[in-house]
Amino acid sequence: MKHLAAAFFILFFIQFTQAQTYEIGGLLGGANYMGEIGPTTYINPNQPAAGLLFRWNRSERHSFRFSAMYASIQSDDADSKEPRRQQRDYSFKNSILEFALGMEFTFWEFNPHNTQPQSSPYLYTGITYFNYESLFLGQNNEMQKYGNDWAMAIPMVVGYKMTVSRYMVLGFEIGARYTFTDNLDGSNPTGDLDSNQSLKFGNINSNDWYVFTGINLTFMFGRKPCFCVF
Repeated sequence: MKHLAAAFFILFFIQFTQAQTYEIGGLLGGANYMGEIGPTTYINPNQPAAGLLFRWNRSERHSFRFSAMYASIQSDDADSKEPRRQQRDYSFKNSILEFALGMEFTFWEFNPHNTQPQSSPYLYTGITYFNYESLFLGQNNEMQKYGNDWAMAIPMVVGYKMTVSRYMVLGFEIGARYTFTDNLDGSNPTGDLDSNQSLKFGNINSNDWYVFTGINLTFMFGRKPCFCVF
């Protein structure tokens, strides 16, 4: 009986996974940061970003989504329009490795298996876990690295996607990440440096943001799904 139950479970699982539609592909674009240093422009991609994207389409209106992305961020007070920041003349560079899991919602039905071209705006949110370099302001107003740290972020993404062939989906998106750290720019060192108030500057009560702007291209695989069950 146990063997029969196990065989039934395996066959059910195989049929279930084969009956879904999956997408796998890449992300490519640029990233920018918003915080205590440099300009405060919301969308200003000035450093490269790239990653991998996986979608599990569970209905014509929503998909589960996983992504991994590497991005560089940098900013310079010299590029700011605020005179006080220009006079201060701080700058920094950092790198981010993020892993994100969440749900994507389309504004209207999007069935990539339809014989007609499909397109729709979409929203995506979830949870992001990312690694970044821990910085502090050292001598000669230069940022110095003292370690690496991990933090959480909430992604808020708006995009537009379309089918470009029977097996390919092309999308464009802009996504802000509200982070749970204020030290992407070295303005609020943590850890062993947390008690050194002389190293802190700017508004230490507001966290940093970073934004990804770019395209994604995915390839579909798996059998044509039945969207009637979920």
